[in-house]
Amino acid sequence: MSTLRFPDGFRWGAATAAHQIEGNNVNSNWWELEHRPGSPVVEPSNDAADSYHRFAEDIALLADAGLNAYRFSIEWARIEPERGVVSRAELAHYRRMIQTCLDHGVEPIVTLMHFTVPRWFERDGFWRADDAPELFARYTESVLGILDGVRVVCTINEPNIAAMLAGGEDAKNLVAHGLPFPDLHVADQLLASHRRSREVLSALPGVQSGWTIATQAFHASDEEGSAQALQEYGHPRDFWYLENSAGDDFLGVQAYTRTFIGPEGPLPVADGVETTLTGWEYFPPAAELGLRSAWELSGHVPLMITENGIATADDARRIDYTRGALEGVHRAIADGIDVRGYLHWSLLDNYEWASGYRPTFGLVGWDPQTFERRPKPSLAWLGEVARRGALETGTSVEE
Repeated sequence: MSTLRFPDGFRWGAATAAHQIEGNNVNSNWWELEHRPGSPVVEPSNDAADSYHRFAEDIALLADAGLNAYRFSIEWARIEPERGVVSRAELAHYRRMIQTCLDHGVEPIVTLMHFTVPRWFERDGFWRADDAPELFARYTESVLGILDGVRVVCTINEPNIAAMLAGGEDAKNLVAHGLPFPDLHVADQLLASHRRSREVLSALPGVQSGWTIATQAFHASDEEGSAQALQEYGHPRDFWYLENSAGDDFLGVQAYTRTFIGPEGPLPVADGVETTLTGWEYFPPAAELGLRSAWELSGHVPLMITENGIATADDARRIDYTRGALEGVHRAIADGIDVRGYLHWSLLDNYEWASGYRPTFGLVGWDPQTFERRPKPSLAWLGEVARRGALETGTSVEE
């Protein structure tokens, strides 16, 4: 057994997204999609985990376990339910969330847009609209007043996935081995929106801003032409976003699995390979590979794992996966890569978009009738790693 020690000041935490846990986000475009006749979504989010009302309990669970950072998103559709109408009450709500984190000694890491947008924004052209970057900058300006005590802001979550979601209805059920071609105009607009938001955030001294990218850990198969196909497939879906992170204050890496690329494109997960409830390959090294790719392509922007985890009903596998991921993160740090933290996905079992509630990613479960929180052993395990700032290797869950 050996001990892997992480740097002083390393952030240990968990992440969530507003629409996936709050419930009743009625002014968002996803709420409308969920309730549309013939919707491709298997079930609506409805009350979700009711974290809108229970956030203080959720933050306390995280803090009491030993974690020191919580990444959550502010819901644009709540802040600006109609174009140009800003809700002071909702601003106050998210300020209470930030303050609750600070009161518990937890660093709030705030995401401004985690996939969902107001209905009016989609109605008025979505990210394709000429004024989309200015509208996002205006929204950023509206939340500046509640960010006191916040040091890290993620502008846009997974713009590469957002651009693929904009690529067509087939994108509503994303799988790692069949990512649709992104809408390149939306990609450009998301980049412009990110940069305008960063300009606005620069008015706050001490705030570091960046975005988060879903890295895919692409692997070329042994067949001739696979390496070239990997570049052609990977660049518009992954690499372009990492390259355009150059100059940002930090870059969030979100890693779950890997995808093999053959000469004709992505390959399904091989028979006999362990998979998760989302059908993705169980592959703990994804975090390390995502960090290495992001470090190289961004020109050495400081990094943070802002999402990493697996959908499983077996919490022992969650712990083993996370241990393997953290071993890879430590290897990256040992090689000189500037990694500032690890945020597990997710704090809570949540609404997984088109897949509904079946895929369980959380460190904490909950009763669907009473919303009673049910912490899993993985929460205590990760919290102990965080308290010690070190990971014991050569152990197993059974030990």
